[in-house]
Order: sequence, then structure tokens, then C-alpha cells
Amino acid sequence: MKVLSVASECVPFIKTGGLADVAGALPAALALQGVEMRVLLPGYPEVLRKAGDGDTITEEDDLFGGPARVYFTRAKGFGLYVLDAPHLFRREGTPYLDADGRDWSDNPERFAALSWAGARLAAQGAGGWRPDVLHAHDWQAGLAPLYLQRHFRVHVPTVITVHNVAFHGAAQADRLAALRLDATDFTPEGIEFWGQINALKAGLVFSDRITTVSPTYARELTRPEFGAGLDGVIRARADRLCGILNGIDTDAWDPKRDPDLAKTYSAAAGKAANKVALRAEFGLPDSDGPLCIVVSRMTQQKGLDLLLEALPTLMECGGQLAVLGSGDTALESAWQRAAAENPSVAVRIGYDEALSHRMMAGADAIIVPSRFEPCGLTQLYALRYGTIPVVALTGGLADTVIPANPAALAAGAATGIQFHPVGAQALNLAMFDLCALFSDQKTWGQMRRNAMAQPVGWERSARAYADLYADMVPAQ
Repeated sequence: MKVLSVASECVPFIKTGGLADVAGALPAALALQGVEMRVLLPGYPEVLRKAGDGDTITEEDDLFGGPARVYFTRAKGFGLYVLDAPHLFRREGTPYLDADGRDWSDNPERFAALSWAGARLAAQGAGGWRPDVLHAHDWQAGLAPLYLQRHFRVHVPTVITVHNVAFHGAAQADRLAALRLDATDFTPEGIEFWGQINALKAGLVFSDRITTVSPTYARELTRPEFGAGLDGVIRARADRLCGILNGIDTDAWDPKRDPDLAKTYSAAAGKAANKVALRAEFGLPDSDGPLCIVVSRMTQQKGLDLLLEALPTLMECGGQLAVLGSGDTALESAWQRAAAENPSVAVRIGYDEALSHRMMAGADAIIVPSRFEPCGLTQLYALRYGTIPVVALTGGLADTVIPANPAALAAGAATGIQFHPVGAQALNLAMFDLCALFSDQKTWGQMRRNAMAQPVGWERSARAYADLYADMVPAQ
């Protein structure tokens, strides 16, 4: 089985979010299931540096405004295709934003080019390798199934994974021709969405199958409050929809052999010693209450404004909070003020991968109050380290945390705390529950052992993807 994965980011080459983790983890996980997955990535400067050069597979004189080539290389354990289009990707900034934090004005053309290259590889193959399945990720690859059908007219089974339905890849209708799209597809049944071209909708309509990154998120996407306007499209294709949970790299996130723990931390010494080290690193005083952490982007989605409202409850219970994140400037400022006003709160603005490992190793609990969360990875990292998740009942958070309700506690099965509805009042109650459970160290210890025993790797999910591909291929 051969699969071409088309993605806008992929670890260890380029990352802005969870999409990169999934795209980077799947090839190795699927290899154990007998699936050879190769990845097609844009040739951003960072990708070119890390991947190096390779054998040119295809060339185009004019790929949405300039010459381009696709080359193949093997780097960092990957079979990797790189779309080297200097006029589209060789620029500073993030994959999607310029140095001032604004969307690149030609993002529609940039990721149409990625989709076109993916469709061409799927249709024509390269160097004797042709995929049995094309796997597109999010809106950036959403046009690939359409191009495959309309331009290359070759049937290769396609699947699109929705990592976050909030991002559509919209473009003005006057760019149809420039994006190599036909006006006959610009309809409510096709790629039109409120008068604009919608790349994610194109993927949803033209793919053979649709997956999301958790079963609960798959169900949520069929509802107006979660579907970002595309819930009707998804409901219409519900028979082709499934949710497959993400996993994590259990070698990189290994509490027994974590290379990112500093000298003052110890994988062998256990939670108590690491908790002392984490307090020292963040300048927090000693306390008998739970030491909680947040590792998150500071956005409205992540619900950190709700946690600000619930913060007094945690403090009254003797809790502490260490925060690592960045994003919305108003939220950053609000959290910095909270830290200045309370010695039991400490905040680091930015992101530091090694520090996030130390936080998981030293904390008692992690708080994830997201308003919606397709899958979430931080709660999986936390489970691995025996750091109890306090999560909203949504998306993958609902699928990965066993709530400490009376039945689960009586059965000795609980791994965390869930709250619903997603609001400050319910989160306040969850803070009381957290502190009460922490005060019962026998129960807390059992929850911690349960958490660390949870399967959070890619094994089950890779089998699910392999089964999905196998189910698609006979239809050729």
C-alpha cells in the first residue's frame, strides 16, 4: 500500500501546530502496518535547509506565477517530496503569515500550487512510485482531490483530514481562472461558500472519504455551533465521515528517558522532585496545593479567558499555576497582570519545547479549557507524565480523558476531570473538584497511575488509517 500525504507542515521540517505532529508521525506509524507513506511539503526555507536537495521529479515553467520543480529525497527517516517554488515559498515569516503577522496575500495561489503538485504526483506517479491513495490535510491541500478529478481525470482514492474546520482557505471569486478552477464548480453544491472560493469545502465535496482527529469532533462538525458554516456539507457526507484519534510520539515524550529534562529535573526521581524544580524555575513559593500548568496558544478557542475568571477559586484552594504560551496580545497582557498580582501565578510568553517537557514532568495537573478542540495533544502528553488533565467536554478532550465521576472513581478508572458546559461557572466547579481530589492522595495516586497506563501512542490510530486506506483501494 502506497499513500501520498499532502500537507503544509510536518515535523521535523516545519511546524506551527498539531497538523505538523500528525503529518510527521504517520509515516513511521503506518510503516508498521505495511503502508509506505511519502509526504509532499512546500519548499519553505526551513524545509529546504533541513531536507537538503534531491532528485528532480517534475518541473513546471509556470506554476501559479513562476517556475517550480518537485524533488524527492530521503531525510530524517522520511520519503519526502519537496515543492520548490521560490516565487511562492522562499520567503521569511511563517508558512502562512508575513513578518507582521498578516496572511500572505497570495496564500490561495501558494496552496493551490501544493494541491496541484499533489494531484499531479497522485495521477502520474514519479520514478516508478505511484500512490494508491492521496491523503490531503486541511484547506491547504483541499483543492488536490478536485484537481485530480477535473484536470488529471485519473481515479485515485482520496481522503481529507480536517484538523481544524475553522480555517477554510477562502479566496475571491475573481480568482477562479488564476487558481485553475472551472466556473461550473462554483456552486453551492461545489466550491462556492458565501460568494467565495472555499478550499476546505472543495476537499470535503470532492474527496472519497473525510476524517477528523477524534470521534467526538467528527460528530461535533455536523452541528452548526461547531461546523463553522460547513456543517451542512459534512452532514450530507456523514456516511463518508469518521474520526480517528491522534497519538503522540511516545519516544519523544517519555517520562523515563526524557532528554529535555534539565539537570535540576530527573526522570528517575519522580513527580515530587520535579515539582520542586518546576516551582524554582518559575519562581513559585512552596505550597501544599496542586501545582497546575497551562501550555497553550493564547486564543479565544483555548478558553484561557475562562481560566482567568476561575483563577481565584484555584488560588483559594491553595493551588498554583505556571503558564507557557503566546498569541492574542490582550490575553497575553491579562495573564501577565494576573501573574504580577498573585505570587502563585507565573507566566512565560512564547513557546519553549524543552520547557514544556519540564512542565509536564513537574506539574500535578494541566488545565485545558478549550471551547472546541479537534483532538488536542497536551492532554495526551500530560497523561504520559502522570499530570492529571482538567479538560472541557469537547472534541478529543472528551475522547481521551476518563472523568473522575463517582462510577469511574469507584471502579478505579478515572484519569482526569471534565467540565461542561464550557464556561467559567463549570470551570470554577472543576477547580473545586481538582483541589478536593488532590487532597485525597490515595485517590490522586490511583488517578496518576491510571493516566500513565493509558495508550496514547499511534498504534491503534495507525491501524485505523491502514484499514481506511485498504477499504478505499478496492473501489479503483
